Amino acid sequence: MCGIIGFAGKTEAVPILLDGLERLEYRGYDSAGVATISADGRLQVKKSKGRLSVLRELLDSQNPLSGNIGIGHTRWATHGEPNDTNAHPHVGQERKIAVVHNGIIENYLEIKNSLIRKGVVFSSDTDTEVIVQLLEYYYRKKSDLMDAVYAVLNRIKGAYAMGILCSDFPGQMVAAKKDAPLLIGYGKNKNYIASDVTALLAQTKTVSYMEDGETAVITADGVQIFDRDRFLLEKEKHLIEWDVSAAEKGGYAHFMLKEIMEQPEAVRKTISPRLADGEIVMEELNNASELMKNISRIYIVACGSAYHVGMTGKYALERLLHIPVEACLASEFRYSEPLLGESALVIVISQSGETLDSMAALREAKRKGSKVLSIVNVMGSSIAREADYVLYTWAGPEIAVATTKAYTTQMTLLLMLGVYLAKQLNGIEQEEYAVIIRELQDLPEKISVVMNDPDRYQKAASRYFNHNSVFYIGRNLDYALGLEGSLKLKEISYIHSESYAAGELKHGTISLIEPGTLVVALATYEPLVEKSLSNIVEVKSRGAEVIAMTTERIVSLIESQASEVFVIPKVHSLLQPVLGVIPLQLFAYYVALNRGCDIDKPRNLAKSVTVE
Repeated sequence: MCGIIGFAGKTEAVPILLDGLERLEYRGYDSAGVATISADGRLQVKKSKGRLSVLRELLDSQNPLSGNIGIGHTRWATHGEPNDTNAHPHVGQERKIAVVHNGIIENYLEIKNSLIRKGVVFSSDTDTEVIVQLLEYYYRKKSDLMDAVYAVLNRIKGAYAMGILCSDFPGQMVAAKKDAPLLIGYGKNKNYIASDVTALLAQTKTVSYMEDGETAVITADGVQIFDRDRFLLEKEKHLIEWDVSAAEKGGYAHFMLKEIMEQPEAVRKTISPRLADGEIVMEELNNASELMKNISRIYIVACGSAYHVGMTGKYALERLLHIPVEACLASEFRYSEPLLGESALVIVISQSGETLDSMAALREAKRKGSKVLSIVNVMGSSIAREADYVLYTWAGPEIAVATTKAYTTQMTLLLMLGVYLAKQLNGIEQEEYAVIIRELQDLPEKISVVMNDPDRYQKAASRYFNHNSVFYIGRNLDYALGLEGSLKLKEISYIHSESYAAGELKHGTISLIEPGTLVVALATYEPLVEKSLSNIVEVKSRGAEVIAMTTERIVSLIESQASEVFVIPKVHSLLQPVLGVIPLQLFAYYVALNRGCDIDKPRNLAKSVTVE
């Protein structure tokens, strides 16, 4: 979603702000802007609709902004259409204060109407402008900036991460956080705020994570962080181990392609530290028996692709642990009155660790006494900090909006968790356990094998990229895999695509099949391959063109019925989706490439969804 960067130092702020905003482009946005305070105390703002390149051109063509302190923002529109006026930073009526803000102010209309009655004139349609106008209103009354900040925070309802400049305090920046990510970066004679660690990778790797209700005062010389009662805090500092090069394209045309190709190494980093002497080791869990004590139900809660990981996990964990598992959309979880309590384990999956719906589900689960285990990629993220147990994927930065390596590492780690718990609880035979261990060790190499024939996926994409509607079908784990394949295609190529359980074809879906319809049939789950073959025959007989994906062991059964076949190595059935997703990612990528789409930044989408 929206991105924030702030800088206080001894050098010009604008180049650092623009560099930070460029590194936040992957989050998705439709406008950008910066504000600085000049040496003579003037608040200066430039902002524009469109990509960051438009803002750069605006800054180059007009009088440049100067100053050693500043805030910047990339906006993803929620309240008010994308235009120059609604872009951040927003400035108060008296042009003393500027604010950048991520999140949503739920009671903004009430406050806005109250301020209008007091004579305040608003210029935008955003909820954010309420913050800065209210801040100036309280500042006039109280004559103390921090008093005004706390008065605003006590008045507004909703989620926020914000950076604030005031021309009366030209050397300082104020930050505040609630239910939206914000961190502090530390340097020598320079300090930062950011909504995402990737914004700071080129500047510093030492950060602190702000908690809900905290505010901070940042200057070039230091940082002070306060709790909601205005008591000064001592915050732990964390060292970010990501290399700045991991957030750069490295010669690839798109981040998405780079991240697809990084999957063998990403999966290796997920697996290797957790294998020792032929055993899965998860030191993060301490005692599996204690974790699973009295657990009679598991919920896997997530959004988007992470939810599709949960669907795969449902099939796998039920088979391994022999207890009910439900994959739940985080946005529905809180409102469905789930059966929580001490007998429920809630597994929350999120790449960023900041997904608002998933965060809310976590808090609801904890409030009702359930244990919460999280699977996340970003160390120190909100979900990681608040869960009872956390497993990190260690996938490194993922920049493309459409997830690839985060998905495969999440799925690998969730399957490893299931096998680990089954072994600890004596729920898996030693022979099968040993087979899975061996195949986990070989998995990165087999992913590489799948990626070694890009021409096959490119040719298929060049043949089918002009289809306007595509259906994915599969059974069991293949159905869960189809959900992700379909999502990849629709989100980056804008082709209408749906995934269906193949057994449901006769219950309505087959009416949509007509001559020339493209069907992607997944047939990697061997126990149901004959039924999957029947479904392929059904759609083919109605004129569908079929791309099939299957394993090298059963390709002879499938290839005669398909126009195109993607073949992947055979592994243990629980691990098969990890290999199966690779051709679907590459096919989607090359289809989008043929259609001329903005692959890394699809329209209307954001990388990290931090609003409901």
